[in-house]
Amino acid sequence: MQRARVHIHSTSPQLPQYQPSKPPLLLPPEMRRSDEAQAFIWGVYMAVQEIPHGRVTTYGHIAKLIGKPQCPRQVGQALKHLPPASTAADNTYHTGNVPWQRVIASDGTVPRRDDPGGAARHAQVLRDEGIEVGTKADGRFMVDLEVVGWFPEVLPSEEDEEEEGETA
Repeated sequence: MQRARVHIHSTSPQLPQYQPSKPPLLLPPEMRRSDEAQAFIWGVYMAVQEIPHGRVTTYGHIAKLIGKPQCPRQVGQALKHLPPASTAADNTYHTGNVPWQRVIASDGTVPRRDDPGGAARHAQVLRDEGIEVGTKADGRFMVDLEVVGWFPEVLPSEEDEEEEGETA
């Protein structure tokens, strides 16, 4: 299967934040995403799909991999609003095909969520994948990035393109 190139090119330093409550096709025109925002969000989802099972990376590293190193918070927002798997018929990307749980904070902590049990559920999903999740003294969940961190210079789907550019 050929993957689309994920790197996002833009002159805009920061993409607009968008917080949908429904799949994009069902939103009223005034709430639809710009093409640039949609490209960023799908770029995040495609990059996250490349994180191997049993490994994790950070919001900042995903932002770097898609060419937007200044946008780690927007990576988090994109994953926060990833549609549920139950909407697969209406959405190209959803929680059933984007392993959102493999993206954590740069210090190795599982981020706190808007709801009180969100971090615990996130930690449990990681444990279900076989990733060891500990607890810090302050109660936050933690993953050892030295052991399970995934930090390639480029996405695996883009490695061939990098090599072709070097030999041309």
